Amino acid sequence: MSRWQELTGETSGNDYAARFAALARSGKDVHGEARFCAALVPAGARVLDAGCGTGRVMIRLTELGYDCVGVDLDASMLAVAREQASDLPWFQADLTEFEPDRLGIAADFDLVVAAGNIFPLLAAGTEATVVERLAAALRPGGLMVAGFGLDAAHLPVPPSITLPEYDAYCAAAGLTLIDRFATWDAAPYDNGGYAVSVHRR
Repeated sequence: MSRWQELTGETSGNDYAARFAALARSGKDVHGEARFCAALVPAGARVLDAGCGTGRVMIRLTELGYDCVGVDLDASMLAVAREQASDLPWFQADLTEFEPDRLGIAADFDLVVAAGNIFPLLAAGTEATVVERLAAALRPGGLMVAGFGLDAAHLPVPPSITLPEYDAYCAAAGLTLIDRFATWDAAPYDNGGYAVSVHRR
């Protein structure tokens, strides 16, 4: 069982969506991840939203002209995504077993984005496998972007993955670190408790 399943029981889709809706109504910017991704690849690029949740990032990227596919294991989150954008391709799948061809989609993504603490919320010991699966979905030269917390202040669960570990998993999967930031607003990384990492295949 993943840390996400233990934390939520896979029943938190509506609550999760409501929290971000409230933030948006208060004037908070809830599209930092999509803006970050749009600065990396041009409109029209194929984007895999790995751990897409309720679809907040993917729906915004689609509005900006990207060709997106969303994958998540949590049915409650996907139900919200499908309700908000029923015409988009949402797939229920475990990232540890993710194989695009089994879902009828091509493994030639220009960008894979894993926002929302995807890696710290995986089942213990599956992180390297998920990196490998996602890297394999990229075209040569494609980018993988992952943002996640590294300490208790930035996570809803105890910290479970370090940046050196993540970089090692990426290197083993044929990915090279090209940049790292402290936020989705591209603030320089300062060895703090949250990092957004960009790797290239």
